Amino acid sequence: MKRILLALLLWIPAWLNAQILAPGDVINLQLPGEEAFSQPFIVTNSGQLLLPEVGAVSVAGMDERQAQQLLRQRLSTVYRNLDEFSLSLLSSEIRVRVLGYVNQPGTVTLAADANIQMALTAAGGLKPGAQLDKFQLTRNGVSQPLNYKAYLDSGDLRLLPALEGGDTVFVPTSPQLGNVEINFDAASLVEAGDAEQQNGLTLFGEFRNPGTFSFKDGMSVVDAVMRAGGVTRYADVTKIRVITHNQPTLFDLKAYLDSGKTEQLPPIQPGSIIFAPIEVEEISTTQRTVYIMGEVQAPGAYENSTGAGFMDVLANAGGPTRFADTTQIRVLRDNGPALLVNLVQYSHNPARAPLPDLRPGDVIFVPEKVDFNEKSWLKVTNDRAIKLIGAVYNPGRFEWDSSMSFLDVLAHAGGPNQEANLANIRILRQGSGDQNLTRFNLEAFINQGGDFSTLPTLQAGDTIIIDELPKDPTDNKASWVRQSAEDSIYVFGQVGAPGRYAFNHALGILDILAAADGPNGDANLRQLRISHRDGPTTNVSKFDLALYFETGDESLLPQVVPGDVIYVPKLDADWLDKPAHKVVRLMGEVTSPGRYTFSQEMSLLDLLAEAGGPTENAFIERIMIVNSSCCGDESQAFNLRDYVNDPGDYPLPMLRPGDTVYVPNKEDSAPSQLRQGLRDVLSMVTLIVLGAAL
Repeated sequence: MKRILLALLLWIPAWLNAQILAPGDVINLQLPGEEAFSQPFIVTNSGQLLLPEVGAVSVAGMDERQAQQLLRQRLSTVYRNLDEFSLSLLSSEIRVRVLGYVNQPGTVTLAADANIQMALTAAGGLKPGAQLDKFQLTRNGVSQPLNYKAYLDSGDLRLLPALEGGDTVFVPTSPQLGNVEINFDAASLVEAGDAEQQNGLTLFGEFRNPGTFSFKDGMSVVDAVMRAGGVTRYADVTKIRVITHNQPTLFDLKAYLDSGKTEQLPPIQPGSIIFAPIEVEEISTTQRTVYIMGEVQAPGAYENSTGAGFMDVLANAGGPTRFADTTQIRVLRDNGPALLVNLVQYSHNPARAPLPDLRPGDVIFVPEKVDFNEKSWLKVTNDRAIKLIGAVYNPGRFEWDSSMSFLDVLAHAGGPNQEANLANIRILRQGSGDQNLTRFNLEAFINQGGDFSTLPTLQAGDTIIIDELPKDPTDNKASWVRQSAEDSIYVFGQVGAPGRYAFNHALGILDILAAADGPNGDANLRQLRISHRDGPTTNVSKFDLALYFETGDESLLPQVVPGDVIYVPKLDADWLDKPAHKVVRLMGEVTSPGRYTFSQEMSLLDLLAEAGGPTENAFIERIMIVNSSCCGDESQAFNLRDYVNDPGDYPLPMLRPGDTVYVPNKEDSAPSQLRQGLRDVLSMVTLIVLGAAL
């Protein structure tokens, strides 16, 4: 019994301190392993929690322990493992409905200790015309009055009752509003006027605040214009029309301001109508009018007083806008050519770019800057345009000025790209003939730090062409067409990629061979041929690349220029590259008969060894050697077998370039021919005997 009483005593304080759930409370439901319960839940206005797979469960009025038991019971029908399920109250909020004359009526969510002023603020505040002393607070169906004005007058918070979830605050309107809702702000009154049309002045047109205004005794037209806030900058103040008692009168406000004579003011009465027309409806055509059009702040017609200059008139129009092209301002005249005004040059040196004197009737046109994002070539005329095509980042048609250099135009197009051939830039000028084509080596200019005075001179209408460097000819044969023959070197023969390659003076023969993937395994490195085509006659030189590799002597490298032809011959085609008086011919029964390069240091044995030696059928006892000389050919025989057996008694014969060595077959020897003859005789006798027997 004591234990029960002790547990009851411990439970009662916890029950007394338990938080009762209400609409707007933020609840955290802990259910590990379920993604749907990772976000907090909010008690709805109807006091329910919307749970996944379960639906709406009413929890308003319960404490946390009761709500947890109820939710566990409902969730057990869907989820199995609820051992770690728990419910906790994250924050307690209340939901209150604010209705009536507020800017945003509806339900607002507030903190638990919020008051009516906070509720009004959450609803967007009160509208002008709300009756502050007649608020109504409705709770559980019972309404009570609330004097909100008394709170605003005193600031006593005790006058504001505490809000609870589900309360409704109603804000009535003032009975002075009647049945039509209007705004009482001062700006609206000025815009709408302050008088009835029958007894007021009606001003419309180019006034800042047109409308109907009350008439006061002694008012003039100027007073009425100022009552409407004055005229706009588009108003034609020389053509103001005033209608009084159905009698129209034309009023020149500018003339009155210049003279100050009150007799020029037309009379006005209650009901008068005043109209200010827009200036463009009637163009001023006085004897001193100058017109300004285009990119200025206030284009229009302006009077050019005596002594006023070009800058005075331009400043009177507000000056150029940020879109104006101040280098191409033009002054148009009826009885003369158009004048070009460059304000940029004038600002740098007024003496070199003087401004023209203006005359009555002149038209100043300030054009718009060219927008290069808009692909319209019409905005830049041909007399101030230059074209740049080829290997640049932004090729196209650009505006040109005489102050721009060749590098300025190239930079304006984004500069050359990685494929650009800077060694041969062409500049084409309108016309015909070679004098209208200029070539420029920008690569040499950059590498050698060239003089800027040597840059090509440009003029409007020129076309700058920058070719692309050729691609690998094995991949793209069509790239040869874009490559000039005057800037190319031709590589043929035993190389990895024969073809036509771009060349400049910074490259050498090794660069060209490397670009052609170098000589292949069949190349004869000692017999390279170079055909020089830059002279009046064709000149062919020889190059021993193998000797360069052996010695590393840079003086052995020949000079090549654009247009030359490099030929790398095949190794086994030496007879095509050596004349007869520089080789030895080896024929007959040897492994590799042919023509061999021969020198004085070589002997007959060296020649036979280079040819792979005699074959098995060779008759080495009678090797024939034919020596060529000026007096005729001489033949001698050499017994290689006797030389091998006794080299001292049988010396080697002397060989010279141009000789012929023949190693006969064994069938060609005398004993072999004798045996063959005996076999032939026996064959004939046998045939005769057989014929007689038959």
